[in-house]
Amino acid sequence: MLRKLTLIAAALTLVAGPALAAGKAKEPEPIAFSFEGPFGKFDQAQLQRGYKVYREVCSACHSMKLLSFRNLGDKGGPFYDPKYKNPNDNPVVKALAAELEVPDIDTETGDAITRPALPADRFPSPYPNAYAARAGNGGALPPDLSVIAKGREGGPEYLAAYLNGYVDPPKGLTVPTGQYYNIYFPGDVSAGWAGDKHKPPPGGFVAMSPQLEDDKVTFDDGTKSTAKQQAEDVAAFMMWAAEPKMEERKEAGFAVMIYLVLFSGLLYASYRRVWRNESH
Repeated sequence: MLRKLTLIAAALTLVAGPALAAGKAKEPEPIAFSFEGPFGKFDQAQLQRGYKVYREVCSACHSMKLLSFRNLGDKGGPFYDPKYKNPNDNPVVKALAAELEVPDIDTETGDAITRPALPADRFPSPYPNAYAARAGNGGALPPDLSVIAKGREGGPEYLAAYLNGYVDPPKGLTVPTGQYYNIYFPGDVSAGWAGDKHKPPPGGFVAMSPQLEDDKVTFDDGTKSTAKQQAEDVAAFMMWAAEPKMEERKEAGFAVMIYLVLFSGLLYASYRRVWRNESH
């Protein structure tokens, strides 16, 4: 029996060996985002900067197909203006939408055409289909960014770190052709690692090349446009895109908590009054 258990343990060790040898990604540095915590709110100026980074950099390859331009003018959004209850009437939203062309159909001829986008239109995709997207990115399919801040462990902090996580590979690490080394990406670099197999470097290989650099995007509010600032701002924008009703949810939750506290107090007072003459 003991011999059988020993053999099973040895087999499990051999199977788990490659996984144990795989490196881990570096932990992202904490970022004090304004929307964190039970009372946190989005920084509108940061969301505006983040949208500009997405528009001028990320949208060349990545879609955000769950967002419409009018969402930019919703309460809590980057371009919300209380003067316009209907975000479709927001002139800033109209102007931002009109900068882009979206596909449409000529109702008289039936021909495929393009026209300036309207607030009601979805964000246009950079590629007509997934095949074209793969062909334009070396076989890799760029993920849609609509809810990526909720779909990645670490959320916006991970996204900000990932965007600035490209470093020169350490000596002994061979990066595959067409890929890049990122210390925050949770991959497996053991196949290209010539050093100690039990101590591979952190991170992984990604198909996306480094996208951000200092002064690549000019911020309208005068904020210094470092690569770090760009990454944090676009990560905040992606968090808003993934949960645009966050502020309303927090406000509703706080109101519910106050109600429950008051209701509990009233319930206890009623209990004491009803049973005050009864022995327990």
